[in-house]
Amino acid sequence: MSYPDVGVAGLAELLAGPVVPAARGLLGCRLSAGGVTVRITEVEAYAGTAGDPASHAHRGRTPRNAVMFGPAGHAYVYFTYGMHWCVNVVTGPEGEASAVLLRAGEVVEGVEVARSRRTAVRRDADLARGPARLCAALGIDRTTYGRYLLGDGPVRLRPAAEPVPDAAIAAGPRVGVTGAHDVPWRFWVDREPTVSQYRRHVPRTRR
Repeated sequence: MSYPDVGVAGLAELLAGPVVPAARGLLGCRLSAGGVTVRITEVEAYAGTAGDPASHAHRGRTPRNAVMFGPAGHAYVYFTYGMHWCVNVVTGPEGEASAVLLRAGEVVEGVEVARSRRTAVRRDADLARGPARLCAALGIDRTTYGRYLLGDGPVRLRPAAEPVPDAAIAAGPRVGVTGAHDVPWRFWVDREPTVSQYRRHVPRTRR
């Protein structure tokens, strides 16, 4: 599926702005990689160095988070729990280090390829339901780190075929973070079966 250049330019402009509008605007956009395309249905915004303790860039630049400091439109990929990859889209002006975690999506092209990567999944709605599953379905790993997503490379982000109306967007607390977990910067397409299950962070108790 092709998209007009003006749409990609508009998406670039959106990503260069504040992280919360960028996060909402990414809903419905399409991410393609490894023969699979997903329609993004759930995201989380992280404000970087701007007073957001949940951000990987909150304490400043490191070799791991360097791409978050800009420019916008590049991929920030990280490894978590020693087994999963997660992908973010860098947003905002250079130096702010804000990014949007892509939490879930609907596989709209390459379903058979996604199934071959997610062989334990029974329902197609679960193929990319969660940030690690989304990366697995798309075949995204460390090689995607730093790639520009709005070009013609192997991982491509394109505008929504049909923008998600504001009335269809829900918001709530972020998932699995230890700091600022009640900030309502998780956004999703309401009543969408591919959205991941919410689990509130519960601090560990010391014995």
